[in-house]
Amino acid sequence: MDLGVDGRVALVTASSKGLGRASALALAAEGAKVVITARAQEALQKTAAEIAGAGGDVHPIAADVTEPTTPRRLIAETLERFGRLDILVANAGGPPPSRALEITDEQIGAAVNANLTTSIRLVREAVPSMQARGWGRICCITSWSVKQPMRELALSNLARTGLWAWAKTAAYDLFPTGVNLNLICPGPHATDRMLQLGGASGASGSSAQMGDPADFGKIVAFLCSEPAAYVSGTAVMVDGAASAGLL
Repeated sequence: MDLGVDGRVALVTASSKGLGRASALALAAEGAKVVITARAQEALQKTAAEIAGAGGDVHPIAADVTEPTTPRRLIAETLERFGRLDILVANAGGPPPSRALEITDEQIGAAVNANLTTSIRLVREAVPSMQARGWGRICCITSWSVKQPMRELALSNLARTGLWAWAKTAAYDLFPTGVNLNLICPGPHATDRMLQLGGASGASGSSAQMGDPADFGKIVAFLCSEPAAYVSGTAVMVDGAASAGLL
């Protein structure tokens, strides 16, 4: 299938490792020019070299996407480097494990900033360029917890479900302008973070059932594609049937 993203420009944040990296690799493999970001310079350059080595056009930016001024800077640098922005994959690291009655005000503020407000900032900054061209794809990486909260990840549950509520309403306003906005909600995948959290225990059963990040990246690429023109305002579950809810 031709995804129709050859030559388009994608910004993927928090993309030196894990699912962000997998998303950047998948988009680059489809011919998109990719801007990648991360705080860790070494991992960022390693991912950039991998994309370039496969023939991709990549521009790495060392940055902490959760800093309030960073989203504007990332969009500006993307436009300066490539002259356009067609695709945004908003991603940021998740908060630490926590139970609902044990979280502090400071932890709540940090989680909301990283996993809700940061994505909103990125979308706000990206939308004008997309709307000017009448075409845009935005995919926010969240978690399957937006459909089935996990007891040990109260901070993630709080912030990510807030983002889902915001995105659902924003997508309605964006769709008539040619810009699609979706969430993609990973379940257990074989990333460094998931292994640190104990694999898939308590979710799909065992670490052997964790998803392949490369497969996840390809689903992100499809949501950012031309054929996905009528897919907007959705939260796509990629969780190996781990969630039990019907909605």
